[in-house]
Amino acid sequence: MGLRERKKLRMYQDVSDIAISLFLEKGFERVSVAEVAAAAEISKPTLFRYFSSKEDLVLHRFADHRSEAARVVGERRPGQSATDALRLHFLAGIERSDPVTGVNGDPQVLAFHRLLYGTPSLVARLYEYLERSEAALAAALGGDLEARLAAGQIVAVQRILAMDNWRRIARGEDIAKVRRDAVVAAESAFARLAAGLPAYEME
Repeated sequence: MGLRERKKLRMYQDVSDIAISLFLEKGFERVSVAEVAAAAEISKPTLFRYFSSKEDLVLHRFADHRSEAARVVGERRPGQSATDALRLHFLAGIERSDPVTGVNGDPQVLAFHRLLYGTPSLVARLYEYLERSEAALAAALGGDLEARLAAGQIVAVQRILAMDNWRRIARGEDIAKVRRDAVVAAESAFARLAAGLPAYEME
């Protein structure tokens, strides 16, 4: 990656971090895009060159995950099924407390999720990101109707597992217990996916 690309990525991250800090402090609806731009010391037009909407200032943290499932499928080892590769990847995320799995008790992560799931416009925008993830995964699985149906099921399972984990931790449940239960739930969910999607259990 060249210097220009690195600088662009830093700009994305820095502006997103500033915006999220303001949203957490004051509330998403109470902070204007102009206020974010001023805090980031850039113009409003410059901000919109990087982010197409106010919601994208928050959802930028999910940008790298839009093609993650597709990448996992594309990079799986020879002979490994798509569902098994995704299962192992999700379990590894639980182990390392990846916020995308919902198994993370860091106060800032919990606050971010409360902001995200407590703001209707952010939830709506999140679903657009999930649709893109689903489309990318479907393409990696072959791109036909069966692949699109499979991708929809897989993305839904991952989302529901993560939401359940986050909600339990947000309620104050012991994170170690949530982590253990999350592993059991993920194993069970992916076993059902594998049983229902036999075409993707083959190489």
